[in-house]
Amino acid sequence: MAGPLVGVSVLDFTRALAGPYATMLLADLGAGVIKVEEPGRGDFTRENGPHVRGVSSYFLSINRGKRSITLNLEHPEARELALRLSEGVDILVENFRPGVMERMGLGYAAVRPRNPRVIYASVSGFGQTGPYASRPAYDMIAQGMGGPVSITGEPGRPPVRVGFSIGDIGASLFAVVAILAALHEREMSGEGQWVDVAMLDSQVALCENAFARYFATGEVPGPIGTRHPVITPFQIFPTRDGYVVLVVPRQDKWVALCEALGRQDLLADERFRDNSARTRHHADLEPILAEVMRTRTTEDWLSFLGQRGILCSPVNTIDKVAADPQVLARDMIRQVSHPKLGSFKVVGSPMKFFRTQHTIEQAAPQVGEHTEQILKERLGMSDAEMARLRREGVV
Repeated sequence: MAGPLVGVSVLDFTRALAGPYATMLLADLGAGVIKVEEPGRGDFTRENGPHVRGVSSYFLSINRGKRSITLNLEHPEARELALRLSEGVDILVENFRPGVMERMGLGYAAVRPRNPRVIYASVSGFGQTGPYASRPAYDMIAQGMGGPVSITGEPGRPPVRVGFSIGDIGASLFAVVAILAALHEREMSGEGQWVDVAMLDSQVALCENAFARYFATGEVPGPIGTRHPVITPFQIFPTRDGYVVLVVPRQDKWVALCEALGRQDLLADERFRDNSARTRHHADLEPILAEVMRTRTTEDWLSFLGQRGILCSPVNTIDKVAADPQVLARDMIRQVSHPKLGSFKVVGSPMKFFRTQHTIEQAAPQVGEHTEQILKERLGMSDAEMARLRREGVV
């Protein structure tokens, strides 16, 4: 079945993670994505390991469902081909540093006259404006400058990077939201527009609760381990053989927990009388609960507490997540086909549609796999023209 973006075309000038993840999501939704790559080498993340029979698993994980065309953008004719391709697409996405696309003659000012309806999305470290606009950025730079690193980890310990690339992926998600909003607005105005999404801005937005607390109290948030800053208990506790996540969001659940643990005495303790008090005295409460939680195994607690309506979960390692029955039932582990690897697994899409669901079946493309197909299909190139373009190093 076709996805909700079937018929929408995307010209993808992205590489690394922040851009490709965004265009992969568009492909997951059914859009036709043409990935522009450097001849020979392709997107440099094709070199990132681990490799499986010479194919980068990193590249495969964020470029599924796309077609690849190679264009030597240092060649004037290749840049002209890129502009011609831009004439027929709905969306163009790039994640170069500000000014790079302009220097290649592929900036918004060059594309818009040829395609006034294009949604031109730029994803960069710091955005198209401001004193940092020209700076390069990677995920860790965005995490460090935007706040997440300062509030991640244990108190009194060195700063800790968030365990996945939230700097890149956060920008990707905001970029897709902005692109789809601009696409919707175009239906009313008939005009496209330039969309500007910065990794730093996205990290600031994702740290909303930390900023809200700072603005309200003037206190600078710091790392607090696994606990929640305003709800207690709401954290990870050690068990006899591992760890369990325990979440007590309401007073009735606190009463139920105390009764389940046989610690009704805590209900009469003024330090723990309500959530606000428990949060202020979390350092007193944590060792009391930890001592009890260590008396049983994780599985015992999950069963015992779950039966009593108390929210809890295991701390699953990736292998356990990949085999979890709920994850599998939600189609979050997919098998796709690759010409070199045959069938292999990828993470599925969390976006489900009851009428226009798009099935993920196509793996990431090989470098330039669709160059000839795309140029013939979209620009009417002949075999002779294709041969000349290859001979002259244009593609």
